[in-house]
Amino acid sequence: MFYGPGGEGTPRTVRMACSPRVANGKPYCVEQKTRRGAISTGDGKQGSIRALYALNFFLADVQGGVGPFLVIFLTSILHWHPGRIGIIMGVSGVIGVLAQIPAGALIDQVRSKRMIVAAAAALIALGSIGIALFPTFGVVVAGQSFIGVAGAVFGPAIAAITLGIVGRKKLERQIGRNQSINSTGNVANALMIGAVGGSLHGKGIFYFVSLLSLATIVSVLMIRSKDIDYALARGADGVYEECKDHTAASEEKEQAKKPQYSGIHTLLRDRRVLIFAASCILFHFANAGMGPLVSEMLAKGAGMNSGLRFVSASIIVAQIAIIPLGIFIGRRAEGSPRKLLFLIPFCLLPIRALLYTFSHQPDFLVGLALLDGSAMGIFGIMQLLVIADLTRGTGRFNLTQGALSTAVGIGASSSNFVAGWIVNRFGFNAGFLTMAGIAGAALVFFWMLMPETREVIKKEKIKLPGKVAVQAA
Repeated sequence: MFYGPGGEGTPRTVRMACSPRVANGKPYCVEQKTRRGAISTGDGKQGSIRALYALNFFLADVQGGVGPFLVIFLTSILHWHPGRIGIIMGVSGVIGVLAQIPAGALIDQVRSKRMIVAAAAALIALGSIGIALFPTFGVVVAGQSFIGVAGAVFGPAIAAITLGIVGRKKLERQIGRNQSINSTGNVANALMIGAVGGSLHGKGIFYFVSLLSLATIVSVLMIRSKDIDYALARGADGVYEECKDHTAASEEKEQAKKPQYSGIHTLLRDRRVLIFAASCILFHFANAGMGPLVSEMLAKGAGMNSGLRFVSASIIVAQIAIIPLGIFIGRRAEGSPRKLLFLIPFCLLPIRALLYTFSHQPDFLVGLALLDGSAMGIFGIMQLLVIADLTRGTGRFNLTQGALSTAVGIGASSSNFVAGWIVNRFGFNAGFLTMAGIAGAALVFFWMLMPETREVIKKEKIKLPGKVAVQAA
């Protein structure tokens, strides 16, 4: 509860952000009204939030480079041997995984996180143009390696910028909106690639990605650096960081707001972090192996244009499912236990793996992308929120994202080898049944061992000078 300039006799309940004012030497807060459903920071950051929306939209088009379309280009246009393609994808994948931890540590340390995103987008453009102009083995390996390194930066950097702008109290809803806008960008990207993919002898995809890299750079530079709280962006915030807008904060609150940094060993000793990492590895070990198998079935016997259409259709269906889910889950996460919402993707994964054994028809496989999109959309939102919970007050928010992504990447790569070996020996159905079993084990492991991470901080009344009372959470 905040009180007006008349003191305790004129209570005012503030539901939105408050702007500090002083009257008769007494500080008080004035309610700032915002459009229904809008994310209000109460300190003129709306321009940066709009730029963040644009960044998420364009980043969806560039963060993975050309993704699965590269395989189709190399196979259908250049007629490369599958062994050479496998080496390229394997090398770039390993480089991308190895870059995750250094990228997270760099983002924690560097204040100019916008410049890191801009540099990574430029690297994507360089790699894509290089592949289009000089599609030799060495250039394709180098280009994909650039894209892998850049991709390791985007995830933690965007999460850090988001946390630094909106703070923890609005993080759930903002992460959900980021996910929805990112999925909208993915849909637009898939439609455009489906349209331009066959142009310029199949090279139109690479030029399209390069053009959107420029839009990504412009968007991130439109975010004002002063709107990003450096300590908060790396998870080094204190308990009362959300009260920092008040002009008359107590010494205890100021002390709590000072950046806090913990050693990596502190996180490694946290049982919750280790259980969560193991759960994510199991989930992606089961999930990663299914994607290439489905793409192989969709593109089997199809040419460049047919393969592009099938892959684009799968991406569009999956991302359409995420668009409403991102907003819904973001809102639900504000007042719901993390574990309850996180169980949803763990339940959907084994169901999807089993359904793949029912039919291999393209229409059926594309339709199942709805389950894929739903599971991955919820997983992506909740993973960031759980990491933010686990690293609060440590200053290792982005490093932890990088370390977890490295572990998950190793698990995902292993999944591709295991799934491919099983399919070569026993067929597609055996591969999907194996993935279903692993997914079931992941569900049981997470359900039984993972504790709740969302902290419910009791509200307490903080007395400020001039008999002004602030009810803090």
